[in-house]
Amino acid sequence: MDNIITFEKIEKYFNLTNKALNEIKKNIIKGKENQAREIIDMVTNYLYDAKHFLDKRDYVNCFAALNYSHGWIDSGVRLKIFDVHDDQLFTVC
Repeated sequence: MDNIITFEKIEKYFNLTNKALNEIKKNIIKGKENQAREIIDMVTNYLYDAKHFLDKRDYVNCFAALNYSHGWIDSGVRLKIFDVHDDQLFTVC
């Protein structure tokens, strides 16, 4: 049943994205603070949206917002705005 969005799956990805967000906040590459702030703002906004959809029990849009949120994190990692190396939290090369 991997093709069903369950509360447990949403909870897992909320935890993963929040953990990744906390890590990037501590690991901003010097000189990239402005870009980091913009990415962190977008991540936070999408997490807020995900929470809103979860409260409405709209699991599909909640999961979509979570994926966008984490996508912003991974883009910052790939663009070398954040100095992180955990391949369980981030798409690292």
